[in-house]
Amino acid sequence: MSRRPPILGLPARLQFLLALFALSTIHAAQDFYKLLGIKRSASQKEIKKAYRSKSLEYHPDKNKEEGAADKFAEIAYAYEVLTDEEKKEIYDRHGEEGLKQHEQRQGQGGGHGGFDDIFSHFGFGGFGGGGG
Repeated sequence: MSRRPPILGLPARLQFLLALFALSTIHAAQDFYKLLGIKRSASQKEIKKAYRSKSLEYHPDKNKEEGAADKFAEIAYAYEVLTDEEKKEIYDRHGEEGLKQHEQRQGQGGGHGGFDDIFSHFGFGGFGGGGG
């Protein structure tokens, strides 16, 4: 039995794992596009049109099938991501998991988000901040 030489000096098992990871990342990045029934190269106008069509199809007031409300929420989230240039770029590069990590970092750093931040915009100083 002849053994194939390792590509790039990597053992066959590692090559397989890297290929599997790459395929799963590509697949994850296509889910939102597949959900809306559009190509990755779709324009903002095409994304909006597909969103309107799918959201009407799965709107909980119009579709009483089990799971329709969840599908509607997924469609809305896909639309939110694909119409925000920064989120779309992250999603296209790193998939949904990369997007989740980005959103978690945004929520943790620099005073972004949370009820403290919301209330401070209205002059209340946030929770736990004793007023005068």
